[in-house]
Amino acid sequence: MNFEVLKQNNLKRNIIIGGCVVLVISAVILNFSSARYRSTASVPIVNSEVNYVRPDLNVVAIVVDGESTNTMPEGNYKLLDTSYCTANGEDANVTLSWDQTAQALSVTPFTTRGTKCYLYFETATTKTVNTALGNIEVNLDTPDFNKMAQADCGTITMCEETNGIYENVDDDGTTYYFRGDVDNNWAYFAGFYWQIIRINGDGSIRLIYNGSTTDRTSDDTVINSEQVFNASYVRSEYVGYMYTENQQHGNTTSSSIKGTIDTWYSTNLASYANYISTETGFCGDREVASGYTWSSSGSTIYYAAHERLDSDSKTPTLKCSNKLDLYTLSSSSKGNKSLTYPIGLITADEAVMAGSGSDGPIGNGGYYLYNGVNRDYWTMTPYSYQSGYANVYLIHNSYGGFVLGYVHVGVRPVINLKADTTFTGTGTSTDPYTVVYN
Repeated sequence: MNFEVLKQNNLKRNIIIGGCVVLVISAVILNFSSARYRSTASVPIVNSEVNYVRPDLNVVAIVVDGESTNTMPEGNYKLLDTSYCTANGEDANVTLSWDQTAQALSVTPFTTRGTKCYLYFETATTKTVNTALGNIEVNLDTPDFNKMAQADCGTITMCEETNGIYENVDDDGTTYYFRGDVDNNWAYFAGFYWQIIRINGDGSIRLIYNGSTTDRTSDDTVINSEQVFNASYVRSEYVGYMYTENQQHGNTTSSSIKGTIDTWYSTNLASYANYISTETGFCGDREVASGYTWSSSGSTIYYAAHERLDSDSKTPTLKCSNKLDLYTLSSSSKGNKSLTYPIGLITADEAVMAGSGSDGPIGNGGYYLYNGVNRDYWTMTPYSYQSGYANVYLIHNSYGGFVLGYVHVGVRPVINLKADTTFTGTGTSTDPYTVVYN
């Protein structure tokens, strides 16, 4: 069994409390165990320094990024395999592990007095996080969002070989999103295959539709290939997933695409509603970019996403700045409470984080959201109102990450599975995360 030791604490009060807890635990072990020695020894840390006073375990050396120190590392560090322990001058034959979150060392098994340990740490590039999908490995660096993400960029200059799971924040906390050419984000639910966009801050799982197969370039990846976002487009409010005439953030009328998605949900997912989150929303950000004033018609308007995503240094966000633009059910504790069903679309910001890259002469055919040339599909992120057209971002697979305009393209619905959903599988295309139905 594993016992955690070396828990860091810089407060005198907590040290005293910890000492009392150790005494109580020791008494329990003495009363109920026939072992000659305690199975674990606690090494308290005072002012972040090793202050060992018992004979059971002695931390002889701590080396962090090649430098010797007498303090345990704080933050994202990993314990190297070169770390070891000895007992009576010989290999103690124990397993050492370091919990990055709890900042605690486990020594397994620990049965010998006089054990001496030599610990070697280095700055970690990943960390392990427990989620509804099980333990996932999260990259700690921040990608260059101005570049497309692929497994092998070759000679493409606006490309970065960043693939895997990364960390960011949304309105509910820490979120973990998939980026690049990943093959561990497949899910099977309600008779369809989906790809996981991210694990939301509330622990729910955000999925984008992929159809009845795991073929990424099939017509089956969309529920409709010739869908307009809104039948009306001559006023700026028509960029909304829902809208109200003459209002920037109104939500009284459904867009054409929302009607299509709601009908599909009613037919295909309504019987699985117990597994779909009714709390998590979908952001259709209708704030305007700096320097612009909203009006229903007339002057040109750029929306906030243009400012974030069309600059030389992209700054996508997973936060929704106006609750009227966060589309949620009436039963939700947040958002505009205007949805009929808990279903929506991907945002342009999520696509950039996934690795779409910038507009240019070529599209990104090497990341998981790519579904084939001429199979473009809508996001729910407003772009602009100009020249009499209400424009919404779409994912353009033929060239560049996005184009815009009033066009007929595909629809890939997005849902959120509840945080307590149980899965089997490993997430690959041949062994997808499969929902276990109660």
